Amino acid sequence: MIEKNLPLYVQIANKMRDNIRIGKWKKGAQIPTEYQLCDIYHVSRITIRSAIEELVKENLLVKKKPVGTFVTESNQVEKDMYTVVKSFTREMEELGIKAETQKVNVTKSHADANIANFLNINVGEPIVVLKRLRGSKDNTFAYFITYFKYDKKFSLKNNDYKGSLYQYLSSLGIKITNNQEIVEAIQPTHEVATTLNISKNTPVLKRTRFTNDINNDFYEYTECYYIGSDYRYYLDFT
Repeated sequence: MIEKNLPLYVQIANKMRDNIRIGKWKKGAQIPTEYQLCDIYHVSRITIRSAIEELVKENLLVKKKPVGTFVTESNQVEKDMYTVVKSFTREMEELGIKAETQKVNVTKSHADANIANFLNINVGEPIVVLKRLRGSKDNTFAYFITYFKYDKKFSLKNNDYKGSLYQYLSSLGIKITNNQEIVEAIQPTHEVATTLNISKNTPVLKRTRFTNDINNDFYEYTECYYIGSDYRYYLDFT
């Protein structure tokens, strides 16, 4: 989802940084060429070059002329950027709150370049797009947008996604064995502000989640948005 309040090259740098953080671009590996990145992100070469320069300054990328650009071997991506994934239902239970999903919209769509990259599929392949408005009985404070590759075993009925997504996936034999998250504070996009019924200046917590079950060739990409004043995020390092 594009964050229009940020310069375009910063948005692209954020996406490229995420590729390093989640291990999609491995340490020491060569990243796609500038022309390939233009095709992936649908932006100009100038924008790509500016984004790369940002990551070079952060010592996440290194240019090796005339070979190309590589992920640095020594970059230290902070471990506290990653957390163990929990279903929203379980997370709320641990806080003594009964989780509720007030609204669900599930559709079948097709992957663009960005989503295809995250789901490890080809551009244009069918995907499930799941949008859920969530919270407690008396308060709505979260908006989830989830993407995963379509398969006929996945329901396209809204009511089937009112409970925990991971419990539903488990019932289909999908066991999440690998997961990572990126957490950041942002200003809401128009869609997020409208859905959560907040102003565009209300801060939100964005959790970008990547999970998979390699044995079942399942990859999930989710953007979770929480109203900052109504939600607290707890980390357990024990």
